[in-house]
Amino acid sequence: MSTHADIMIISPHADDAEFGAAGSVAVWTQSGKKVIYVICTNGDKGTTDRNVDPKQLTEQRKLEQKKAADLLGVKDVVFLGFPDQGLEDNDDFRKKIVKRIREFRPHTVVTTDPYRKYLWHRDHRITGQVVLDAVYPYARDHLSYPDLIGEGLEPHKVREVLFWAAENINYRINISNTFEQKISSLYCHESQMKEMKNFNPKEWCRQNCEKMAAKEKYKLAEGFHRIVLPG
Repeated sequence: MSTHADIMIISPHADDAEFGAAGSVAVWTQSGKKVIYVICTNGDKGTTDRNVDPKQLTEQRKLEQKKAADLLGVKDVVFLGFPDQGLEDNDDFRKKIVKRIREFRPHTVVTTDPYRKYLWHRDHRITGQVVLDAVYPYARDHLSYPDLIGEGLEPHKVREVLFWAAENINYRINISNTFEQKISSLYCHESQMKEMKNFNPKEWCRQNCEKMAAKEKYKLAEGFHRIVLPG
């Protein structure tokens, strides 16, 4: 059986979605839209502390992500469990994304931009590309992974994709009223925030969101590259 969601956020690691789209997520959930999170990796390498047990870190990051999602009004979080720095553009990863798209049947999919020209985490780049391929054509076509139909997961057409951290911004969402919620959700990721000793996430986010809204009538925005899929 399928469970409908309006918007699916597909994030390489726990905390990436909060940096990229948390203000927009809060806007969507407050307007009554159902948002689902899909977290691709277990985050087991997200530390500089050599005394941290990777298995314990994995569990901590799950709890942190659930806390952040709950704060934003996201009710469902799916963890795919791939190893951190271990994502590949392959059939296994793509099929797992297709399966979740067919299960939740979102109108909109939001993920990382795979096309940035400068330094970009490999997991982010691969996630964006695999998600785009999963959306079109694999989730759409009945002859792609036909065994999923046997599981009751019929093909589904996603209507739009939003890429965060894009260089070519063509779509903005006003997050002036949800910016503080975005920051609070970021700080739910305690294991990651303590790693950022020379970086102020709130100030960085504020400057970035002000820049995104520079030509708008509101003060703070999250910007995306938006692709509308063929009907």
